[in-house]
Amino acid sequence: MKYVYDFAEGNKDLKDLLGGKGANLAEMTNLGLPVPAGFTITTQACQRYLTDGEQVEGLGAEIDEHLAALEGAMGRRLGDPADPLLVSVRSGAKFSMPGMMETVLNVGLNDESVAGLSRQAGDNDRFAWDSYRRLIQMFGKTVCDVPGEEFEDALHEAKTAKGVTDDVQLDAEDLRALVTAYKKIFSKHTGQEFPQDPREQMDLAVAAVFRSWNAERAVVYRRQERIPADLGTAVNVVAMVFGNLGPDSGTGVAFTRDPATGESGIYGDYLQNAQGEDVVAGIRNTIGLADLEGLDKKSYDELLQIMATLEGHYRDLCDIEFTIERGKLWMLQTRVGKRTAAAAFTIASQLVEEGMIDLDEALDRVTGAQLAQLMFPRFDLSGDPRPLTSGIGASPGAASGEVAFTSARAVELADEGKQVILVRRETNPDDLPGMIAAQGILTSRGGKTSHAAVVARGMGKTCVCGADALDVGRDQFTVDGQVVREGDVVSIDGTTGRVYPGSVPVRPSEVVQYFEGSLAPSTSRLVGAVDQLMTHADSLRALRVRTNADNAEDSARARRFGAQGIGLCRTEHMFLGDRRSLVERLILARTDADRDAALDALKPLQRADFLAIFREMDGLPVTIRLIDPPLHEFLPSLEELAVKVAVEHERGQTDEHDEQLLAAVRRMHEQNPMLGLRGVRLGLVIPGLFGMQVRAIAEAAVELARDGGTPHPEIMVPLVGAVQELETVRVEAARIIDEVVGDSGVDVLIGTMIEVPRAALTAGQIASAASFFSFGTNDLTQMAWGFSRDDVEGAFFWRYFELGIFGISPFESLDRDGVGRLVRIAAEEGRAARPDLKLGVCGEHGGDPDSVHFFHEVGLDYVSCSPFRVPIARLEAGRAAVESTGSDHR
Repeated sequence: MKYVYDFAEGNKDLKDLLGGKGANLAEMTNLGLPVPAGFTITTQACQRYLTDGEQVEGLGAEIDEHLAALEGAMGRRLGDPADPLLVSVRSGAKFSMPGMMETVLNVGLNDESVAGLSRQAGDNDRFAWDSYRRLIQMFGKTVCDVPGEEFEDALHEAKTAKGVTDDVQLDAEDLRALVTAYKKIFSKHTGQEFPQDPREQMDLAVAAVFRSWNAERAVVYRRQERIPADLGTAVNVVAMVFGNLGPDSGTGVAFTRDPATGESGIYGDYLQNAQGEDVVAGIRNTIGLADLEGLDKKSYDELLQIMATLEGHYRDLCDIEFTIERGKLWMLQTRVGKRTAAAAFTIASQLVEEGMIDLDEALDRVTGAQLAQLMFPRFDLSGDPRPLTSGIGASPGAASGEVAFTSARAVELADEGKQVILVRRETNPDDLPGMIAAQGILTSRGGKTSHAAVVARGMGKTCVCGADALDVGRDQFTVDGQVVREGDVVSIDGTTGRVYPGSVPVRPSEVVQYFEGSLAPSTSRLVGAVDQLMTHADSLRALRVRTNADNAEDSARARRFGAQGIGLCRTEHMFLGDRRSLVERLILARTDADRDAALDALKPLQRADFLAIFREMDGLPVTIRLIDPPLHEFLPSLEELAVKVAVEHERGQTDEHDEQLLAAVRRMHEQNPMLGLRGVRLGLVIPGLFGMQVRAIAEAAVELARDGGTPHPEIMVPLVGAVQELETVRVEAARIIDEVVGDSGVDVLIGTMIEVPRAALTAGQIASAASFFSFGTNDLTQMAWGFSRDDVEGAFFWRYFELGIFGISPFESLDRDGVGRLVRIAAEEGRAARPDLKLGVCGEHGGDPDSVHFFHEVGLDYVSCSPFRVPIARLEAGRAAVESTGSDHR
């Protein structure tokens, strides 16, 4: 196996083997650009090193061979006392991980060769000793884990003793003394002298770069960016060029376009008399790249020409690192540059207009995650507010308001025209009115899949969960001794999870205004770019995109956002608030007459709900899930109700309603209500419940049809595990539909939700009784894994992330191997039994970018997600269509 490649042997398409930095150095070399000579040690060598230990058989000999070639090309030997070759040793993984791994510069210097370096630079002692102290500092910190702050303290002491504020004001003698101080620091922490053998320095630096792949910060970064942990990093050994030789030298970073906005222009920073690390370390103020023209016009003009060459070659924004050594320009690195979400859309659109790429490739270069960032309002943090605490950013956005500790109080404050932040230990369905009224939700418990998080995302509300430093009481919370009372104002950032005291100003999202129709595409370059790429995505996608909506307001918003119907209308959300007492009446009914009376009271309310939704979605399909509540969400807590009745008895009071309710709660109490009496089981146990809902749906559809509308109702039976359950419900539902619909022309489909693993495994049987399947991936994930989605994150998920068992929560992004296989089996066997079977997904995964690509691959007809995720799903469905063509734009 070959482990080492000269730059001339590689190219930009070998990122897997040579890492991004090595592949791009090779590409620039082959383009004839001024790149210092060097070679790359492959990612395979790193993988072997990390797997087998420190010795990689054959690697040393290959390095010898390529080092000899490098010395021949440069006319110098590594560390030669008279005329030394120095090298940099740099990391370079396939994916850019800026600042996460290690670099060592000036490798090859020692007590003897520092004099040779000075002569090489024209008897520049200051430059030579400055280079040596940098090597000891970087080598000590990177290779030997010497605390970096001790070197910084020694440098600060040297400047203080000299009476200067800038390291360039230190002369050769000052730097010689600093080298002595650095060596003592090195010896104190390592127990040995700084290594004088140049080859030993290089080998130790290479090994340190290998090890840095598993450094904590690199592991955390990979987890965040979903970069596979087994890739390893390449190592680039490059002949040093020096930007710290004096005022005619320097180092800089350039971008071919503004990485913040995407606009064309000259962007970057330059620092005279400096090495590359100085620019990013911020030890001195840089100048703008445009100012380089006045310092060195020749190098400036050459740099602009190279920037144009690289952007044309890569057909994208390029990030460039360069050094000028006494008027000679050298290219040290290029890569397709990281950029903000706004810049990603703007640049993709610009490159289409400039003819560099087509619309398919432009669509491939933006992501749903970037679009989501553009849709959330943001805090203006220019005032540098100090946070009270932080939690989990569960639903992005920025919200400020008066604190309310109950749902009722949140509604009261909102009715008074006030902005509200609902603060709870955790939320439950009874808090829904307050959550709707509030601008944001803050909880001290829970994670990204808690009730608060899921509902908040569905409503587009800002939410911070799991802020466990909060001690939430009845009318106040405390954090680090600070008390926040009801009515006090706080601000929460659903992206970062930070909680601020007082009101922090926000900036509205123009992209949301565009989706809602209040801003034209011509409003700004960004809005125009979003419009262009969304239009193209819609023209390509095979997946239709529906929304999860339970009321007319959400339905209207989702339609403005481009929803093509409703994939999930959760009727249990319609039974909360004032209607909860009607549900209690239904549960407490002792006779058929009592039950029928409760159902008769609920039916007109349900019919009005459905009619309002049908009107907003006129002409589009609306899938209505029959009631699917764990009963503990509708009935009082057994413990609380038992205490209440006991207190009443002690006082000699008897409340017949409370007594009956307690008996019912005891009768229906379950150890795990998430797996108990809910869904189809509830409809079979309480006669008439599903029938009432089916009649209300059919009557609402017929009323709209008579008014000239075109309703497309779809009735979904939840939690089915056996075809017999669905058949039992279907027979009664079909009878009611035939009775109500008559000759109105309304067609009502009946299907089921696939959310029980058994349903997925018997999909061929169930398809015989279903017109459609909708995959409820939230519950399917819960039941497939045996996790409770309401409890799991706080309990042990942190450890699963820490151990690398999860890179991301399976409740956030679909587990393709397990849950995804169940979806694939059900889709294939369902369609085999019934070719016209309509297939969709309505779990939270319907708006997750990665999951959308999987659903496209499986061949589903649509995905459904919360209103604010509809544009994201539309974009990703278009990107999935591009991806499936097999085009490789890179």
